[in-house]
Amino acid sequence: MCTPEETSLLQAEETFLALLGRINTLVFQPLLLAEEPSNSKDQECMRLLLQLSEQYQHLWDLTQASLQTLRQRLNCPTTVSLHTLHLLHSPDLFLEAYQQYFVIYSSCMAVQTFQKATRKKSEFWRSQRKALKQFLTSVTLETSGAAGLPHILCQPLTDHVQQYVLILLRLGDAVDEHHSARELIIQAADRFVTLQSFIRQVLDEALATHSLWEMLGNRLVDALCMADRRLLLDSQEVPVVANPVRADRVLLFNDVLVLLQGHSFQTFNLKLVWMDARLDNKQISSRYGFHVITPEEEFFLSAKDAQGKACWLSKVSQAICQVLSGRRDIPVLEQHQNQERVEPPTSRYCLYTFRTEDRLRLATYDGNWSWGKPHGKGTLKWPDGRNHVGDFHHGLEHGFGIRLVPHGPEDKYDCYKCHWREGQMQGYGICEYANESVYKGYFRDNMRQGFGVLESSPQAPQPFKFIGHWDRDKKNGYGVWEDKDRGERYIGMWQADHRHGQGIVVTQSGICYQRTFHADKMVGPGILLLEDDSLYEGSFTRDLAYIGKGKITFPNGYFLKASFSTGVGKGFHTQGVLETTAHPLDPTHTCKRQLGLDAFPVESRWQGIYQQFREFIYSNCPEDAQEAFLGFHVQTAKELRKSQEYLFCDRGNPDEVSAKIKDILAELPTHREPESLQLYLQKALKSSVHPLGKLLKLLTLTFQATYSGLGANKHLLVLAQEEVQQHAKEIWAFYQGLLGVALEQQGQVQEESEDTSKSHSEAYRLVLPIILPCFYPELFMLYMLYHEKEDSLYSQGIADLSLFPDTKLLECLDVQKHLWPLKDLTLTTNQRYSLVTDKCFLSATECLQKIITTVDPREKLEMLEKTYVEIEDTVSRILEREYKLPMDDLLPLLIYVVSRARIQHLGAEIHLIRDMMDPIHSGGLYDFLLTALEVLVSYMVQPTHTNNVLCVKLNFNSSENAAFLTLMSYGNNTCRMPVFESWASVTKANLESLRCFPVSQRQSSPVYCPSSLSVPNIHANGQALVCSCKCMTLYGQWPPFIWSYLMKPMMSSTSSIWKITYPQ
Repeated sequence: MCTPEETSLLQAEETFLALLGRINTLVFQPLLLAEEPSNSKDQECMRLLLQLSEQYQHLWDLTQASLQTLRQRLNCPTTVSLHTLHLLHSPDLFLEAYQQYFVIYSSCMAVQTFQKATRKKSEFWRSQRKALKQFLTSVTLETSGAAGLPHILCQPLTDHVQQYVLILLRLGDAVDEHHSARELIIQAADRFVTLQSFIRQVLDEALATHSLWEMLGNRLVDALCMADRRLLLDSQEVPVVANPVRADRVLLFNDVLVLLQGHSFQTFNLKLVWMDARLDNKQISSRYGFHVITPEEEFFLSAKDAQGKACWLSKVSQAICQVLSGRRDIPVLEQHQNQERVEPPTSRYCLYTFRTEDRLRLATYDGNWSWGKPHGKGTLKWPDGRNHVGDFHHGLEHGFGIRLVPHGPEDKYDCYKCHWREGQMQGYGICEYANESVYKGYFRDNMRQGFGVLESSPQAPQPFKFIGHWDRDKKNGYGVWEDKDRGERYIGMWQADHRHGQGIVVTQSGICYQRTFHADKMVGPGILLLEDDSLYEGSFTRDLAYIGKGKITFPNGYFLKASFSTGVGKGFHTQGVLETTAHPLDPTHTCKRQLGLDAFPVESRWQGIYQQFREFIYSNCPEDAQEAFLGFHVQTAKELRKSQEYLFCDRGNPDEVSAKIKDILAELPTHREPESLQLYLQKALKSSVHPLGKLLKLLTLTFQATYSGLGANKHLLVLAQEEVQQHAKEIWAFYQGLLGVALEQQGQVQEESEDTSKSHSEAYRLVLPIILPCFYPELFMLYMLYHEKEDSLYSQGIADLSLFPDTKLLECLDVQKHLWPLKDLTLTTNQRYSLVTDKCFLSATECLQKIITTVDPREKLEMLEKTYVEIEDTVSRILEREYKLPMDDLLPLLIYVVSRARIQHLGAEIHLIRDMMDPIHSGGLYDFLLTALEVLVSYMVQPTHTNNVLCVKLNFNSSENAAFLTLMSYGNNTCRMPVFESWASVTKANLESLRCFPVSQRQSSPVYCPSSLSVPNIHANGQALVCSCKCMTLYGQWPPFIWSYLMKPMMSSTSSIWKITYPQ
């Protein structure tokens, strides 16, 4: 059953709905039928009236919906409950509609919209006075009906809200205390009470604002008057004084703070106003003052007493919260529930154009703020077209940012994507210039500083690429310059953007030279290596024309010492002496001459890279500086320049692109056992987001830029080899530094620094095998070029041996027949053993072929050891007993396996293994097997049908208890070799003694002595022996021998005649 209050509510809604209809007919329709607005002020008035009419219609619709639910309730009280009443079910819809209506209504009042709208039809509204009187109860219309319009559009609605409150309160008392709808009724009544307070507040503010506009002059009104602007507080009502700025009056509006001084004024957007009341007496003269902070000015407001200060603080705080939220009603409603002042947030987001600050004058900043300064992420745009988007800190660019700087009238920009520190570019960055050249590297104080790569566009008139060190925006120190137009690559020293100091130039034709440069000009003599292995020492021009005194050494050993000159129309002139005496040429002086070793110590070449990572370690790996030191990933400038209106800063999620350093440091100490550490280093060095991986990636870039393409020159082999080994040491040192920081952060103490030799051993053992694949393509190409001639002879030797069937080859190699694996041969019909090819020792052959499937020297050595094991296993299976091969049997079998494996560039492979293997293997089994392989390859490349006359001298040193065969005449080299009776005496204990020591350089080269055969001709010549030998080979720099000899001294003197044997 329905209560009388529900009936009263129904009647009130019916009466109010009818009243709304009449007001719409008599007021809104005539107002909206006014003439077309002729100026901006009239247009603003019409806009407000349209908004008010739309909101009025919304209230009308809500009232109809409420009336409909009331009728349903009264018609069927048993089936329709109180919960279904629209007024109780959705009270927020009513509150929102009334709030919006009175906000728009107050705007019309503040700017006198009704007076302006009715001014041109005053006669019409005067004639409507009697019709309008029915809507008013407390206002008398005397002269014009238009004067009553504000009351007509306000009073009926406020009266109806009052009716809602009264009826809902009575309804709440009428229903049972335990009724489920009673709580809804009480909540709705409370909300409408709050709505009444809100309506009174906005009407009072509109009236005060209207009064202010009436008091101020037209100039100030035109500048300050806005429809949505309300006066909240006036210093004439609550006194306050501004200093040090001068102001006669301080006005607080709902969106700005205004300081009036005569006919001038200053406005401060409340979104960018901060207040600080926690000040000491030294800062302000009055203890009732507070600090006001804005983007470009700071001043103090001082009240007369504590109450005045509290009033201003409260009002300003409330206004700031309202303008930041964009809903001026929400703080007001909360203020009635909680009288405590709500502190505005210190971090805000706003758009602002600077007016006076020098650096940012007329620039517009859109982004986050804190205490009057850009702080956080934002976008800064200057009128001249410059744009900066990124992170800010206390008003300065700080953190990652992207800046576009326009160039010329065309739509071209320099695009800087880098890290900033206190307004300056600092750390890693990428710059894409307007001329389409790109710089990737490090900055400091807005200049390129440290390691960096500058590359021009491929379409540039003179395309180039520089990778190296920079100092104060100029190329300085070690660097590599590639002139793509001339087809040259310069590797060397720079100073002030000029080649200065020692440098190497490599051309696309294969010519390379080393010279001293001064300000881009070559000075002094140099070394020029031609493609035919001729060597010129002297002065020459950039076009490689000889000038002045010089010496040319030809590949055949001839040399020319002369003076050279050129002239226009005169051709090339030379005067000197050509020496044609046949002197064997030192290959290390011509075809295998290495450049740059003394000019560029390996420790000083890429300090620009190492220094950045060392600084990261020295600063204890700060997480906020990780990207600045280690780099980042970011999109191209073309994407950024798609439209300046949509400039954005996005380098992907930094957490995904770059692993957090704190997580890396936390994990590091957990991998200190050898196996775990090796797995961790493999993972870290292969990861592009780990500091170790980023360092390796950078070093790989420099290596490729130096030694690939034009840099693939055999005269740079040792230079490249040194770099790879140095990179391994530096990466290990960087890991040790990271580990030290990690242990320190965990309160642990790192062990004392290890000695240098042990540290280098760890670098070879743990780091070098992991990083070598990154450098292997370029490095192995240099090895192939360096050993090209030897490998060519080796390939020819392999081709010759491939013509032999298995049994014939085994016979030629003098392999004992009981060792032939004939059991492994399966013959088909009409097939003989003599025709079978590539079937013997197949498992050992396949094992040796795997040596090229890996780049790790240790794994290559393991494959070599497995090959040796497979040969012994095969022989043991044939003999049906375990059998250890003596060297007399092993060497020919190894030759067979090597010939059948047909490995390309085996000489280059062997030398790479020798140079890059862990020094710990020196003198061990791996070293022995590798030396044996070296000797066998030397056998493959030996001339097979030439006689070589050697002069040898036998010496016996009783104090050393050793016999030495001294090579007296072979080119310009002299060496001595320890001699053993047979291979059986070569054991692991004396393996290290199997060395050949050149007297001139004391550089060791292995020599092995197989078992004896007979020798036909020996001629005595004093204490020297002259023999005719068919089996001499060249190996490396010094000649080892595959021939056999057995020495039995005929007498115990220091000189003896020996019986020397060699194969026929």
